[in-house]
Amino acid sequence: MYKLNFEDTIAAISTPLGESGIGIVRMSGKEAIKIADRIFLSKDGFKPSQYRSFTIHYGYIIENQKAKIRNQKFKNLQIIDEVLLTVMREPRTYTKEDIVEINCHGGIVPLRKVLELVLREGARLAQPGEFTLRAFLNGRIDLIQAEAVLDIVKAKTEKALEIACYQLAGKFSQKIRELKERILNVYAELEASIDFPDEELDLHNQRFMLKEMEKLTAEIDKLLEGSDKGLIFKEGILVVICGKPNVGKSSLMNLLLKKNRCLVSPIPGTTRDTIEEWANIEGIPLRLIDTAGITAAKNALEEEAIKRTCEYLKLADLVLFMLDGNKKISHDDREIFQTIKDKPKIIIINKIDLPCRLTPAVIKKIFRGRIFKISCVTGEGIERLCKEIKRFILRGEIIEPEGYLVNNLRHKEALLKAKNFLEKVKEGMRNGFSPELIILDLKEALGNLKAILGESSSEDILEKIFSQFCIGK
Repeated sequence: MYKLNFEDTIAAISTPLGESGIGIVRMSGKEAIKIADRIFLSKDGFKPSQYRSFTIHYGYIIENQKAKIRNQKFKNLQIIDEVLLTVMREPRTYTKEDIVEINCHGGIVPLRKVLELVLREGARLAQPGEFTLRAFLNGRIDLIQAEAVLDIVKAKTEKALEIACYQLAGKFSQKIRELKERILNVYAELEASIDFPDEELDLHNQRFMLKEMEKLTAEIDKLLEGSDKGLIFKEGILVVICGKPNVGKSSLMNLLLKKNRCLVSPIPGTTRDTIEEWANIEGIPLRLIDTAGITAAKNALEEEAIKRTCEYLKLADLVLFMLDGNKKISHDDREIFQTIKDKPKIIIINKIDLPCRLTPAVIKKIFRGRIFKISCVTGEGIERLCKEIKRFILRGEIIEPEGYLVNNLRHKEALLKAKNFLEKVKEGMRNGFSPELIILDLKEALGNLKAILGESSSEDILEKIFSQFCIGK
């Protein structure tokens, strides 16, 4: 991917394919405006190369255009689509290159035909994430901000979007740069002592550097503290609803999704396979799994359904174990609990709108776990359950999006490595190691912070990041 010629002009459809009001074909590169000149016929008779930057113009994309003159009549021209064309001149653009965006009607055929024409006129089809990659390589954004673009596109909740927007604004980048500068200051002091050995570091400077290392490790620790929560907001967690047949698992799934996704009936065994959907619970994305009821299998189909349920239970980050409040605890209930006894779980008593034969006191004698009472018919207790799921996941902590909230595994791993090398630096300073040895660990810590920003990232890392993007971004 990254052996491509970045001098090429690239093009792609930047909106989802399908029927919509508007679809966009985007070009970026030094030939973008020249290509637009050859395919765009404006109503005012001017060429795109004559337009000011950041202006939008009405006209037509045509296939057999020759020289255009003012007030030219539209005779013998093959019109592909009626469009609005936007001209954006470098360097104040997304990629810091000339960009042209063609706003077509949002159907598959006009978008495809406009893109094919652009490619015939000399553009190259963009690779996944290549527009954002060019923005990074041209210095408009750093790697943290580039990853934030992807996080915005893939955000599953408003909270995840808010965190990603903070990252894109450069707040986390600013913090990493501040840490990097402070390490560089200590690095410069140590290098000076190596270059001028006759001028040994005085005691005051040694104490200052050690104190600075302690502050730096404490600040990295603070960043790492919120990383697990940040990753939850970004990637979500796997939540599996389980229980014996007809306890209300599918009904609960529908209530949490706020739509009728699962078929519900009073007949036990209605759900014969696992059903998966993303849910937004109190700002946290949950990969929610409705499972077949676990009981003694009567046939091969039920056996396979129960096998799949057990596989998901092994992977689950949180289990919602449902019991029928209108019935006594059964052998099946006990068997299921044995399967999930070591998993993080919330025990749910459903059907509290009916005469109750189960109470939290009775359940606590048999099962261990946080207990909640709900009715999937009336909706009673559902809002409280959602708040408990959030509290359970975040361990009661209130997490507000901040510029410094680490929500990327790559960043977390690099920060951990940087901290470990700084701990070695502190140990070396305390034990009187030579500056030559200390500076090696300091250099490694610095390298990990640079890698977060993309200042020292390998092609493999870049390819792994940008290949996750869609082609038009």
